[in-house]
Amino acid sequence: MNQVGLVGRLTKDPVLRHLSGNRVQTHFSLAINRNFKNSRGEVDADFILCTVWGKLAEHIVKYCGKGSLVGANGRIQSRSFLNEESTKVFITEVVVEDVRFYQLKPRDSDEAIVPPKPPDEQDGLKDFVLPEEEVQLPVV
Repeated sequence: MNQVGLVGRLTKDPVLRHLSGNRVQTHFSLAINRNFKNSRGEVDADFILCTVWGKLAEHIVKYCGKGSLVGANGRIQSRSFLNEESTKVFITEVVVEDVRFYQLKPRDSDEAIVPPKPPDEQDGLKDFVLPEEEVQLPVV
């Protein structure tokens, strides 16, 4: 099984890349605080490279800026390429398949926006009242 779930803040504004075949992609790093303090009493962070494709990439670029708090679910992927010096570079990244927006910061803004919570499943049942009498069902 290859699944990963992360909650962290974007380290910079994501940029949409247009690729061949009408494909779109974006990538960003998520800063994720560790659950403990180091020997100096500070909280360290890990920076995880994430890649997103298609419509989800478009939504992230549209709604998220540097500092946005998001939850990302996906899978870990490793790949390699040759850089300008013809050195083989290995990368491990999270290919994001689902995103939750917890606190958005629009691009080039310091103002945070908390997205509205989805309606509660019970909201549609507010007017529903159970009958007080016992209902007898016919025996089949």
